[in-house]
Amino acid sequence: MNTIVKNGVTISVADRTLRLESVQDILDLIVSASFMAHSAGVVVFRETLPERFFDLKSGLAGDMLQKFSNYNLRLAIVGDFSGYTSKSLKDFIYECNKGRLIFFKPDLEAAADALSSV
Repeated sequence: MNTIVKNGVTISVADRTLRLESVQDILDLIVSASFMAHSAGVVVFRETLPERFFDLKSGLAGDMLQKFSNYNLRLAIVGDFSGYTSKSLKDFIYECNKGRLIFFKPDLEAAADALSSV
């Protein structure tokens, strides 16, 4: 995991080869980012998440993202989400991007901007 600093905020950037298949994988990432790197936010890439994450009915996204809320750690997921046709997922992404904790962004720069804003 690499770190970047944007506007004085340390952000961990997960490796693109990382596989986040379970809630335990997310908890391991949070420990690494929050406690070891002292980051205020984490960037992960869309391809690191299983496809079932993007099927909101599976509950995986809710279970995983809740951990970021529990540990007060911000998250940006970077990628192209235009291929997903689910209205509920599109609405979820829209609502997340209006909030302050979870973001879906097209690139690393936009993710860093979102995570470093107050």
